[in-house]
Amino acid sequence: MSIGKSNQARASILARIRKAQGRPALGASQAQLEEIETYLRAHPRGTLPPVEGDLVARFRERAESMQSTTEEVASESAVPEAVARYLRAGNLPLKGCVWPQLAHLDWKGAGLELEPRAASREAGRDDPVGVTGAFAAIAETGTLMLVSGAATPGSVSLVPETHVAVLRAERVMAHMEEAWDLARAELHRLPRAVTFISGPSRTGDIEQKIVLGAHGPYRVHIIIVRN
Repeated sequence: MSIGKSNQARASILARIRKAQGRPALGASQAQLEEIETYLRAHPRGTLPPVEGDLVARFRERAESMQSTTEEVASESAVPEAVARYLRAGNLPLKGCVWPQLAHLDWKGAGLELEPRAASREAGRDDPVGVTGAFAAIAETGTLMLVSGAATPGSVSLVPETHVAVLRAERVMAHMEEAWDLARAELHRLPRAVTFISGPSRTGDIEQKIVLGAHGPYRVHIIIVRN
């Protein structure tokens, strides 16, 4: 089944469930949103562990401890060359897919063949590289936070063997709770999927040995844009 048909089937199933529950076809009603806000006000946040100093430096340290690699660039325009440099250094393919949200960057000028679309899951057409942005990041744990949407398809970070994420430095939050606050403030209605990524995919199921790339990318590279 193609990604488009799979999404349509999922939407149809969820619509039937909402109808059976007497809920709106899409999203929450105003009454439900107010109920959530009331609940949040009545349950104040507990104590959070201190995360001090440069949040970007802390994020990079924690991300690299989980086998991600990181790099900083001065501006968004430097991102394509940084991606190309990383791929060439690892002798990795220079083609794949990129979030449509990042289609305006000069990928071809950097010698990359990145198509702005969701990742392909069809046999023989797998995308070796996926380039995404990031909604936010969490310094405490070195975790990326991605949200799905038409311009930010979730498959780009999950299907290719190599995932490159572009992160703005000002989007690095100290704690996960602050990242959720940012999502509520900016998105108002949460998307279908919110993905947290802490390094490459891994499993210890086989003889209790850690194996990377078991259920997703073998490698995660994070490019942090300072300005």
